[in-house]
Amino acid sequence: MSDPVGDLLHLMDLERLEVDLFRGQSPENETNQRVFGGQVISQSLVAAYRTVDTDSRTCHSLHAYFMRPGDPSIPIIYEVDRSRDGGSFTTRRVVAIQHGKQIFNMAASFHKIEDGWHHQHTMPDVQKPEDLDDRIEWRKKFAQKLPERHRGHFLRPRPIEIREVDPLDPLKPEKVDDVQHLWFRVRREIDEQPWLHHCLMAYASDMSLLGTGNRPHGVSWMTGELMSASLDHAMWFHAPINFSDWHLYTMDSPYAGGARSFNRGSIYTRDGQLVASVAQEGLMRPIKRK
Repeated sequence: MSDPVGDLLHLMDLERLEVDLFRGQSPENETNQRVFGGQVISQSLVAAYRTVDTDSRTCHSLHAYFMRPGDPSIPIIYEVDRSRDGGSFTTRRVVAIQHGKQIFNMAASFHKIEDGWHHQHTMPDVQKPEDLDDRIEWRKKFAQKLPERHRGHFLRPRPIEIREVDPLDPLKPEKVDDVQHLWFRVRREIDEQPWLHHCLMAYASDMSLLGTGNRPHGVSWMTGELMSASLDHAMWFHAPINFSDWHLYTMDSPYAGGARSFNRGSIYTRDGQLVASVAQEGLMRPIKRK
């Protein structure tokens, strides 16, 4: 039986080639022409974590740039630079390499556990996940309108369960407000090290965020009017995470212009604790029809 979560955990289990050198794979039978950005982010974070004392320090922030499309047909090499090991903070730089060139680089900072003042914004009041359809069930309504060669990928089982609040028709999206919300979690219960939950959430954080800037313009990558790609990705972890539980991902896009969109996300536990924040700029280039 298919186990998408097991497959994802396998992707996170990087092969160590040398002390600070790792090799990662892409999913077998991948039909995409390029590697999913969340995969490269999460594998880079795994590589960085593998060089840090995870008993005393956790990642609090990462800042990354996508430089070239990843090739899913070959492995990705991750080279970790141990930039600094300080009294309170540890810094790592990770470079992802294919065909002898950088496709992605990331700086990540790790912090020892400390006490301090606390405040946060309140979680938005939206429908609960039990009242919403699974994204795959929602997509079945539109699958017959797609070319047959795309249906399998569109409906394939995913390791991250997503339930959108007020989802849009992916083929004919309306022009709507830039704010969107979804609930997400790992599709089945997992018993993994706490730091790996950070990596899994980093993987999932690249889902839907890029499309936030499309909403006011009524376009999507499926309409044939848009060329899009992630340009960078930043993430801040505020607290420990159990990604087996539902989390609310609320996103907005304060600005789009110059063929780029800027998108932000806040991730809350079900009981309202803000556990992560995300920011990303993406290519949003109109495709000119001949």
